Amino acid sequence: MALLDKMVEGLGPGVLIGVGVALAAPVILPVVGNLVRPIAKSVVKGGIAIGDKVKEMAAEVSEQMSDLVAEVKAESAASAAIVEQAVTTPSASVEQQPAQG
Repeated sequence: MALLDKMVEGLGPGVLIGVGVALAAPVILPVVGNLVRPIAKSVVKGGIAIGDKVKEMAAEVSEQMSDLVAEVKAESAASAAIVEQAVTTPSASVEQQPAQG
């Protein structure tokens, strides 16, 4: 019994505070909820706006990167065509040597 008394003895102020909060919660929470709801909505709206802006910026960056890749591929193809033409077409600066016989 002494053990139970010692356990309950330290709970006095904490239990009273807990009971007080439990009794006041149904009155306080709706008031606090009504005050906090507009703030929470504003935060959510801001988050959605930021998300939309980030999506827009990412799409723009993706489009620019696609354009850049296409440009590099076109330049590479043009360079390859020039090299291919230079290799297959005899140059005017190279003189034909007569066959020695």
